Amino acid sequence: MQADKDTGSDAGRTTPAWLRFFEHESSGGLVLGAAALAALLLSNSPWAPHYFAWIQLPGEVRIGGDALVLAKPLLVWVNDLWMAVFFFLVGLEIKREWTQGELADRRQALLPMVAALGGMAVPALIYAAINRGDAVALRGWAIPTATDIAFALGVLSLLGRRVPISLKVFLTAVAIIDDLGAIIVIALFYTEQLSLTMLAGAVVGILALAALRAARVERVEAYVFVGLVIWLFVLKSGVHATLAGVVTALAIPTRGSGDRRPALELENGLHPWVAFGVLPCFAFVNAGVSLQGAGVAALAAPVTLGIVLGLVVGKFLGVFGSVWLMVQLGLARRPAQAGWTQIAGVAALCGVGFTMSLFIGTLGFEGQGPSYDVQVKLGVLCGSLIAGLVGSTMLWLAGRADNSPAEPPG
Repeated sequence: MQADKDTGSDAGRTTPAWLRFFEHESSGGLVLGAAALAALLLSNSPWAPHYFAWIQLPGEVRIGGDALVLAKPLLVWVNDLWMAVFFFLVGLEIKREWTQGELADRRQALLPMVAALGGMAVPALIYAAINRGDAVALRGWAIPTATDIAFALGVLSLLGRRVPISLKVFLTAVAIIDDLGAIIVIALFYTEQLSLTMLAGAVVGILALAALRAARVERVEAYVFVGLVIWLFVLKSGVHATLAGVVTALAIPTRGSGDRRPALELENGLHPWVAFGVLPCFAFVNAGVSLQGAGVAALAAPVTLGIVLGLVVGKFLGVFGSVWLMVQLGLARRPAQAGWTQIAGVAALCGVGFTMSLFIGTLGFEGQGPSYDVQVKLGVLCGSLIAGLVGSTMLWLAGRADNSPAEPPG
């Protein structure tokens, strides 16, 4: 594939790679929303028993008779295996951005990096403050720290030219760094009891990936095969298996012989499968929540409230406050042709946590009972919906007119 050029400083231009990225992410966000809505409707319809029975449908893989048996319901297969494919794509995106994209220029990367960190820290603090004193509820502190890039870019796509391309690039960079933070959080805080034997097997697999790189192997199939072996060891180790996808992605070579760019080719090929297959499937099996009996008490529960306020208020304050502070201190410049109201709208859109928030919620409250499951899903759905409406309204009202250099009030 011909190497694509990076997005330049001219906000009016974008590369074919970015166009394809936005097309997949934005239209995929609409499919993702449809899948979530379908799950919500089914789980509150006369077909609800069939829906919940379907997501618990058992599936089993046997290798060598009884030597290796993997028996899990459909819901867990999706969350452990299919989401590993999603994190594999995230790993490819992080690598591309860090080596040749928006994060390659470390000074230019400073603004989205700080914004992403602020957008993770403030929601976590808000959630922790609301749920202080409850050790079980505090397991969900990381739920409102996530941003769903597909949904957020889907909203931006509906606004068309009212949003400058520089803000789309900024939001993408923030969300990718946010995903990297989620990977670290999952590895450090949502790991079960470890099996050192299985971890040792995973380490051997990682060394095999390094050997493939050292031998300049370009065939991605070899890396994917080793990655599947690593996934199996990581799954059995107690560390969440999705991390195997990231490790495998980082090993795939960026440049090959001639004009070949194996990592970018794989990323472009994988994007539509993830955007239109993996993520909508995840949404369909995870977004179903019965609203029967979920009245004011469930909506006002500390877990639900912490998630909603974390996504709506925390994300906005963390992202917008970080950008404003960096600009005020002269450490960074605003995205080109973007006014403060537009930046505020994008900061609000970062509160659309949906897929990643639901995923972290399943890890945080695994085995804690159905009441927490309901609160997590209500919080994520309500918080993401409010953040999406607030952000899109601000961007709609701002249009392309808010390009003045005036500083925000206060």
